[in-house]
Amino acid sequence: MKNILLLGATGSIGQSVLSVIDQNKDLLNLYAITLDKNISKAEEISKIFSPDYIYINCEKSFSKFNTESKNKAITINGSSDLSNLIFDDNIDIIISAVSGFAGLEATAIAAKTGKTILLANKESIVTAGEIILSSAASSGTTIIPIDSEHNAIFQCLAGEKSTNDVSKIIITASGGPFLDKKLDELKNVTKEEALKHPNWSMGSKISIDSATLVNKCLELIEAKYLFDLDEKFFELVVHPQSIIHSIVTYRDGSSICQMSNPDMRVPIAHALSNERRLNINFNEINFSGLNLSFNDFPEDRKKLENIAREVCNKGHSSGIILNAANEVAVDSFLHDEISFSQIYDVIYRTFDTTPMSNINDIESIYEKDIESRMEAKKVVKSIS
Repeated sequence: MKNILLLGATGSIGQSVLSVIDQNKDLLNLYAITLDKNISKAEEISKIFSPDYIYINCEKSFSKFNTESKNKAITINGSSDLSNLIFDDNIDIIISAVSGFAGLEATAIAAKTGKTILLANKESIVTAGEIILSSAASSGTTIIPIDSEHNAIFQCLAGEKSTNDVSKIIITASGGPFLDKKLDELKNVTKEEALKHPNWSMGSKISIDSATLVNKCLELIEAKYLFDLDEKFFELVVHPQSIIHSIVTYRDGSSICQMSNPDMRVPIAHALSNERRLNINFNEINFSGLNLSFNDFPEDRKKLENIAREVCNKGHSSGIILNAANEVAVDSFLHDEISFSQIYDVIYRTFDTTPMSNINDIESIYEKDIESRMEAKKVVKSIS
Protein backbone atom coordinates (compact mmCIF):
# COMPACT_ATOMS: atom_id res chain seq x y z
CA MET A 1 0.00 0.00 0.00
CA LYS A 2 1.39 3.38 -1.06
CA ASN A 3 0.52 6.49 0.98
CA ILE A 4 -0.15 9.54 -1.18
CA LEU A 5 0.02 13.27 -0.49
CA LEU A 6 -2.07 15.07 -3.11
CA LEU A 7 -1.11 18.73 -3.49
CA GLY A 8 -3.99 20.61 -5.12
CA ALA A 9 -6.68 18.00 -4.48
CA THR A 10 -9.66 20.13 -5.50
CA GLY A 11 -8.43 21.09 -8.99
CA SER A 12 -9.08 19.26 -12.26
CA ILE A 13 -5.85 17.22 -12.10
CA GLY A 14 -6.55 16.43 -8.46
CA GLN A 15 -9.95 15.05 -9.38
CA SER A 16 -8.38 12.75 -11.98
CA VAL A 17 -5.88 11.52 -9.39
CA LEU A 18 -8.72 10.77 -6.97
CA SER A 19 -10.49 8.73 -9.64
CA VAL A 20 -7.40 6.56 -10.13
CA ILE A 21 -6.98 6.09 -6.38
CA ASP A 22 -10.66 5.21 -6.00
CA GLN A 23 -10.29 2.44 -8.60
CA ASN A 24 -7.19 1.05 -6.86
CA LYS A 25 -7.92 1.33 -3.14
CA ASP A 26 -6.20 -1.99 -2.47
CA LEU A 27 -2.90 -0.45 -3.64
CA LEU A 28 -3.20 3.28 -3.00
CA ASN A 29 -4.14 5.25 0.12
CA LEU A 30 -4.88 8.98 0.15
CA TYR A 31 -2.90 9.92 3.26
CA ALA A 32 -3.17 13.72 2.98
CA ILE A 33 -4.47 16.50 0.74
CA THR A 34 -3.77 20.19 0.30
CA LEU A 35 -6.04 22.89 -1.11
CA ASP A 36 -6.51 26.64 -1.14
CA LYS A 37 -10.14 27.62 -0.55
CA ASN A 38 -12.56 24.97 -1.81
CA ILE A 39 -13.52 23.51 1.57
CA SER A 40 -16.81 22.05 0.33
CA LYS A 41 -14.86 19.89 -2.13
CA ALA A 42 -12.38 19.03 0.64
CA GLU A 43 -15.27 17.84 2.80
CA GLU A 44 -16.53 15.68 -0.04
CA ILE A 45 -13.07 14.18 -0.64
CA SER A 46 -12.64 13.48 3.05
CA LYS A 47 -15.93 11.58 3.31
CA ILE A 48 -14.89 9.27 0.48
CA PHE A 49 -11.16 8.79 1.16
CA SER A 50 -10.71 9.63 4.89
CA PRO A 51 -7.25 11.25 4.65
CA ASP A 52 -5.29 11.66 7.89
CA TYR A 53 -4.35 15.28 7.15
CA ILE A 54 -5.95 18.20 5.34
CA TYR A 55 -3.78 21.27 4.68
CA ILE A 56 -5.77 24.43 3.83
CA ASN A 57 -3.68 27.30 2.51
CA CYS A 58 -6.24 30.12 2.93
CA GLU A 59 -6.41 31.12 6.61
CA LYS A 60 -10.04 32.24 6.38
CA SER A 61 -11.09 28.96 4.77
CA PHE A 62 -8.98 27.05 7.32
CA SER A 63 -10.80 28.73 10.22
CA LYS A 64 -14.20 28.17 8.62
CA PHE A 65 -13.46 24.49 7.96
CA ASN A 66 -12.32 23.95 11.54
CA THR A 67 -15.45 25.66 12.86
CA GLU A 68 -18.03 23.98 10.65
CA SER A 69 -16.60 20.58 9.73
CA LYS A 70 -17.13 17.40 11.75
CA ASN A 71 -14.21 15.86 9.87
CA LYS A 72 -11.86 13.55 11.78
CA ALA A 73 -8.78 14.52 9.77
CA ILE A 74 -6.13 16.74 11.32
CA THR A 75 -6.39 20.14 9.63
CA ILE A 76 -3.27 22.28 9.32
CA ASN A 77 -2.21 25.64 7.88
CA GLY A 78 0.98 27.64 7.38
CA SER A 79 4.35 27.11 5.70
CA SER A 80 5.93 25.18 8.56
CA ASP A 81 3.00 22.75 8.75
CA LEU A 82 3.15 22.29 4.97
CA SER A 83 6.86 21.50 5.11
CA ASN A 84 6.39 19.05 7.99
CA LEU A 85 3.60 17.32 6.09
CA ILE A 86 5.65 16.97 2.91
CA PHE A 87 8.54 15.45 4.90
CA ASP A 88 6.21 13.06 6.81
CA ASP A 89 7.90 9.64 6.76
CA ASN A 90 4.56 7.92 6.20
CA ILE A 91 4.23 9.45 2.73
CA ASP A 92 5.56 7.46 -0.23
CA ILE A 93 4.35 9.55 -3.18
CA ILE A 94 3.80 13.29 -3.51
CA ILE A 95 1.58 14.44 -6.37
CA SER A 96 2.12 18.08 -7.35
CA ALA A 97 -1.15 19.11 -8.98
CA VAL A 98 -1.41 22.76 -7.89
CA SER A 99 -2.11 25.10 -10.80
CA GLY A 100 0.34 27.85 -11.71
CA PHE A 101 3.20 29.54 -9.83
CA ALA A 102 1.37 28.85 -6.57
CA GLY A 103 2.65 25.28 -6.79
CA LEU A 104 6.33 26.27 -6.57
CA GLU A 105 6.68 26.30 -2.78
CA ALA A 106 5.41 22.77 -2.19
CA THR A 107 7.18 21.33 -5.24
CA ALA A 108 10.50 22.86 -4.18
CA ILE A 109 10.12 21.37 -0.70
CA ALA A 110 9.11 17.98 -2.11
CA ALA A 111 12.25 17.89 -4.27
CA LYS A 112 14.34 17.71 -1.07
CA THR A 113 12.53 14.73 0.48
CA GLY A 114 13.97 11.74 -1.38
CA LYS A 115 10.42 10.58 -2.12
CA THR A 116 8.73 10.07 -5.50
CA ILE A 117 7.10 13.17 -7.00
CA LEU A 118 4.41 12.90 -9.66
CA LEU A 119 4.61 16.29 -11.33
CA ALA A 120 1.77 18.16 -13.03
CA ASN A 121 2.85 21.65 -11.98
CA LYS A 122 4.86 22.72 -15.02
CA GLU A 123 5.23 26.31 -13.78
CA SER A 124 7.54 25.21 -10.96
CA ILE A 125 9.93 23.75 -13.55
CA VAL A 126 9.60 26.71 -15.93
CA THR A 127 10.54 29.14 -13.14
CA ALA A 128 12.88 27.01 -11.03
CA GLY A 129 13.89 24.01 -13.12
CA GLU A 130 17.62 24.17 -12.40
CA ILE A 131 17.11 24.50 -8.64
CA ILE A 132 14.39 21.85 -8.31
CA LEU A 133 16.15 19.25 -10.43
CA SER A 134 19.43 19.88 -8.60
CA SER A 135 17.66 19.42 -5.25
CA ALA A 136 16.02 16.24 -6.49
CA ALA A 137 19.32 14.80 -7.68
CA SER A 138 21.06 15.63 -4.38
CA SER A 139 18.23 14.13 -2.30
CA GLY A 140 17.56 11.04 -4.39
CA THR A 141 14.07 12.30 -5.26
CA THR A 142 12.45 10.69 -8.31
CA ILE A 143 10.34 12.96 -10.54
CA ILE A 144 7.78 11.36 -12.85
CA PRO A 145 5.79 13.75 -15.06
CA ILE A 146 2.02 13.30 -15.31
CA ASP A 147 1.21 15.97 -17.88
CA SER A 148 0.05 13.84 -20.81
CA GLU A 149 2.80 15.02 -23.17
CA HIS A 150 5.71 14.62 -20.75
CA ASN A 151 4.44 11.32 -19.43
CA ALA A 152 4.21 10.15 -23.05
CA ILE A 153 7.86 11.06 -23.60
CA PHE A 154 8.73 9.33 -20.34
CA GLN A 155 6.99 6.15 -21.53
CA CYS A 156 8.58 6.30 -24.99
CA LEU A 157 12.02 6.53 -23.37
CA ALA A 158 11.37 3.54 -21.10
CA GLY A 159 14.18 1.01 -21.19
CA GLU A 160 16.61 3.40 -22.86
CA LYS A 161 19.86 3.86 -20.96
CA SER A 162 20.03 7.56 -21.87
CA THR A 163 18.73 10.13 -24.34
CA ASN A 164 21.94 9.93 -26.41
CA ASP A 165 20.16 7.99 -29.15
CA VAL A 166 17.28 10.46 -29.48
CA SER A 167 17.06 12.33 -32.79
CA LYS A 168 13.87 14.32 -32.22
CA ILE A 169 10.90 14.57 -29.86
CA ILE A 170 7.53 15.83 -31.05
CA ILE A 171 5.23 17.40 -28.47
CA THR A 172 1.67 17.55 -29.74
CA ALA A 173 -0.84 20.34 -29.20
CA SER A 174 -4.58 20.04 -29.72
CA GLY A 175 -4.78 23.58 -31.09
CA GLY A 176 -7.44 24.39 -28.50
CA PRO A 177 -10.85 25.89 -29.30
CA PHE A 178 -9.46 28.21 -31.98
CA LEU A 179 -7.89 25.64 -34.24
CA ASP A 180 -7.36 27.04 -37.78
CA LYS A 181 -8.12 30.58 -36.58
CA LYS A 182 -5.62 33.32 -37.34
CA LEU A 183 -4.55 35.54 -34.47
CA ASP A 184 -6.20 38.61 -36.00
CA GLU A 185 -9.53 36.73 -35.93
CA LEU A 186 -9.42 36.33 -32.15
CA LYS A 187 -9.74 39.93 -30.99
CA ASN A 188 -13.37 39.62 -29.91
CA VAL A 189 -13.61 36.05 -28.60
CA THR A 190 -15.43 35.66 -25.29
CA LYS A 191 -14.29 33.97 -22.11
CA GLU A 192 -16.85 31.25 -22.67
CA GLU A 193 -15.42 30.52 -26.13
CA ALA A 194 -11.83 30.53 -24.88
CA LEU A 195 -12.63 28.20 -21.96
CA LYS A 196 -14.39 25.63 -24.13
CA HIS A 197 -11.63 23.15 -24.94
CA PRO A 198 -12.68 20.61 -27.58
CA ASN A 199 -10.94 17.59 -26.03
CA TRP A 200 -10.15 18.17 -22.35
CA SER A 201 -12.01 19.30 -19.22
CA MET A 202 -9.61 21.55 -17.30
CA GLY A 203 -9.44 24.52 -14.95
CA SER A 204 -9.80 28.06 -16.26
CA LYS A 205 -6.10 29.01 -16.25
CA ILE A 206 -4.86 25.98 -18.15
CA SER A 207 -7.85 26.18 -20.52
CA ILE A 208 -6.87 29.73 -21.51
CA ASP A 209 -3.23 28.63 -21.82
CA SER A 210 -4.36 25.92 -24.20
CA ALA A 211 -6.40 28.40 -26.23
CA THR A 212 -3.43 30.79 -26.59
CA LEU A 213 -0.97 27.87 -27.09
CA VAL A 214 1.12 29.28 -24.23
CA ASN A 215 0.65 25.93 -22.52
CA LYS A 216 2.59 24.18 -25.26
CA CYS A 217 5.45 26.66 -24.97
CA LEU A 218 5.62 26.12 -21.20
CA GLU A 219 5.68 22.38 -21.89
CA LEU A 220 8.62 22.83 -24.24
CA ILE A 221 10.58 24.53 -21.45
CA GLU A 222 9.56 21.87 -18.94
CA ALA A 223 10.60 19.07 -21.30
CA LYS A 224 14.03 20.65 -21.79
CA TYR A 225 14.65 20.44 -18.04
CA LEU A 226 12.99 17.11 -17.30
CA PHE A 227 14.76 15.21 -20.07
CA ASP A 228 17.98 17.25 -20.08
CA LEU A 229 17.92 17.87 -23.82
CA ASP A 230 18.61 21.01 -25.82
CA GLU A 231 15.49 22.78 -27.09
CA LYS A 232 16.50 22.01 -30.68
CA PHE A 233 15.50 18.36 -30.09
CA PHE A 234 11.86 19.35 -29.51
CA GLU A 235 9.27 20.16 -32.16
CA LEU A 236 5.78 21.50 -31.48
CA VAL A 237 3.09 20.06 -33.75
CA VAL A 238 -0.67 20.62 -33.77
CA HIS A 239 -2.60 17.36 -33.53
CA PRO A 240 -6.34 18.17 -33.18
CA GLN A 241 -7.47 14.68 -32.12
CA SER A 242 -5.22 14.58 -29.00
CA ILE A 243 -4.68 10.84 -29.44
CA ILE A 244 -0.89 10.86 -29.88
CA HIS A 245 0.58 12.80 -26.97
CA SER A 246 4.26 12.77 -27.92
CA ILE A 247 6.57 11.00 -30.37
CA VAL A 248 10.23 10.11 -29.79
CA THR A 249 12.32 9.49 -32.92
CA TYR A 250 15.65 7.71 -32.47
CA ARG A 251 18.74 8.07 -34.64
CA ASP A 252 18.12 4.64 -36.22
CA GLY A 253 14.89 6.00 -37.73
CA SER A 254 12.51 4.37 -35.24
CA SER A 255 9.67 6.58 -33.97
CA ILE A 256 7.79 5.52 -30.85
CA CYS A 257 4.60 7.26 -29.77
CA GLN A 258 2.24 6.99 -26.80
CA MET A 259 -1.46 6.96 -27.66
CA SER A 260 -4.67 7.21 -25.64
CA ASN A 261 -7.96 8.99 -25.83
CA PRO A 262 -7.88 12.37 -24.02
CA ASP A 263 -8.04 11.39 -20.35
CA MET A 264 -5.63 12.63 -17.66
CA ARG A 265 -6.21 9.46 -15.66
CA VAL A 266 -4.12 7.50 -18.20
CA PRO A 267 -0.75 9.22 -17.50
CA ILE A 268 -1.60 9.41 -13.80
CA ALA A 269 -2.30 5.67 -13.64
CA HIS A 270 0.96 4.96 -15.44
CA ALA A 271 2.96 7.13 -13.03
CA LEU A 272 1.31 5.49 -10.00
CA SER A 273 2.02 1.99 -11.28
CA ASN A 274 4.73 -0.11 -9.67
CA GLU A 275 5.68 -3.57 -10.96
CA ARG A 276 2.37 -3.85 -12.82
CA ARG A 277 0.21 -1.20 -14.48
CA LEU A 278 -2.92 -0.12 -12.63
CA ASN A 279 -6.42 -0.94 -13.76
CA ILE A 280 -8.68 2.00 -14.61
CA ASN A 281 -11.88 2.41 -16.58
CA PHE A 282 -10.90 3.99 -19.88
CA ASN A 283 -12.30 4.70 -23.30
CA GLU A 284 -10.56 2.46 -25.83
CA ILE A 285 -9.28 3.90 -29.11
CA ASN A 286 -11.35 2.82 -32.10
CA PHE A 287 -8.46 2.12 -34.45
CA SER A 288 -10.68 1.06 -37.35
CA GLY A 289 -12.26 4.50 -37.44
CA LEU A 290 -9.18 6.46 -36.49
CA ASN A 291 -8.30 9.55 -38.52
CA LEU A 292 -5.21 11.39 -37.31
CA SER A 293 -3.93 14.70 -38.64
CA PHE A 294 -0.92 16.91 -37.89
CA ASN A 295 -0.18 20.55 -38.67
CA ASP A 296 2.68 22.97 -38.13
CA PHE A 297 2.65 25.23 -35.09
CA PRO A 298 0.80 28.41 -36.23
CA GLU A 299 3.11 30.91 -37.89
CA ASP A 300 1.45 33.88 -36.16
CA ARG A 301 2.22 32.27 -32.76
CA LYS A 302 5.88 31.60 -33.63
CA LYS A 303 7.07 34.58 -31.57
CA LEU A 304 5.64 32.80 -28.53
CA GLU A 305 7.53 29.63 -29.39
CA ASN A 306 10.72 31.64 -30.00
CA ILE A 307 10.43 33.17 -26.53
CA ALA A 308 10.08 29.68 -25.04
CA ARG A 309 13.21 28.56 -26.87
CA GLU A 310 15.02 31.66 -25.64
CA VAL A 311 14.03 30.73 -22.08
CA CYS A 312 15.43 27.23 -22.65
CA ASN A 313 18.76 28.67 -23.74
CA LYS A 314 19.09 31.58 -21.31
CA GLY A 315 17.63 30.08 -18.12
CA HIS A 316 17.91 32.12 -14.90
CA SER A 317 15.08 34.69 -14.65
CA SER A 318 13.72 34.37 -18.20
CA GLY A 319 11.25 31.62 -17.31
CA ILE A 320 10.04 33.58 -14.28
CA ILE A 321 9.33 36.63 -16.45
CA LEU A 322 7.47 34.61 -19.09
CA ASN A 323 5.37 32.76 -16.53
CA ALA A 324 4.51 35.87 -14.50
CA ALA A 325 3.55 37.82 -17.63
CA ASN A 326 1.30 35.00 -18.77
CA GLU A 327 -0.40 34.55 -15.39
CA VAL A 328 -1.11 38.28 -15.13
CA ALA A 329 -2.38 38.38 -18.73
CA VAL A 330 -4.67 35.37 -18.28
CA ASP A 331 -6.08 36.75 -15.02
CA SER A 332 -6.65 40.14 -16.68
CA PHE A 333 -8.51 38.49 -19.55
CA LEU A 334 -10.67 36.45 -17.18
CA HIS A 335 -11.54 39.68 -15.34
CA ASP A 336 -12.48 41.48 -18.59
CA GLU A 337 -9.57 43.92 -18.40
CA ILE A 338 -8.02 42.96 -21.75
CA SER A 339 -9.12 41.13 -24.89
CA PHE A 340 -7.99 37.61 -25.75
CA SER A 341 -5.49 38.76 -28.39
CA GLN A 342 -4.01 41.27 -25.93
CA ILE A 343 -2.78 38.35 -23.79
CA TYR A 344 0.04 38.06 -26.34
CA ASP A 345 0.77 41.79 -26.14
CA VAL A 346 1.17 41.58 -22.36
CA ILE A 347 3.50 38.59 -22.64
CA TYR A 348 5.65 40.04 -25.43
CA ARG A 349 6.02 43.52 -23.95
CA THR A 350 6.69 42.27 -20.41
CA PHE A 351 9.30 39.81 -21.65
CA ASP A 352 10.99 42.49 -23.74
CA THR A 353 11.07 45.19 -21.04
CA THR A 354 11.78 43.28 -17.81
CA PRO A 355 15.53 43.05 -17.18
CA MET A 356 17.05 39.57 -16.89
CA SER A 357 18.97 38.61 -13.77
CA ASN A 358 20.84 35.62 -12.37
CA ILE A 359 18.81 33.39 -10.08
CA ASN A 360 20.49 31.17 -7.49
CA ASP A 361 17.80 30.40 -4.91
CA ILE A 362 14.04 30.16 -4.37
CA GLU A 363 13.89 33.51 -2.55
CA SER A 364 15.31 35.26 -5.64
CA ILE A 365 12.65 33.57 -7.76
CA TYR A 366 9.86 35.03 -5.62
CA GLU A 367 11.45 38.48 -5.78
CA LYS A 368 11.74 38.30 -9.58
CA ASP A 369 8.18 37.03 -9.86
CA ILE A 370 6.87 40.06 -7.94
CA GLU A 371 8.92 42.44 -10.12
CA SER A 372 7.74 40.74 -13.33
CA ARG A 373 4.09 40.84 -12.27
CA MET A 374 4.37 44.55 -11.55
CA GLU A 375 5.76 45.10 -15.05
CA ALA A 376 3.00 43.00 -16.59
CA LYS A 377 0.32 44.93 -14.71
CA LYS A 378 1.77 48.18 -16.05
CA VAL A 379 1.41 46.77 -19.56
CA VAL A 380 -2.19 45.72 -18.85
CA LYS A 381 -2.99 49.22 -17.60
CA SER A 382 -1.42 50.82 -20.66
CA ILE A 383 -3.48 48.80 -23.14
CA SER A 384 -6.81 48.41 -21.31
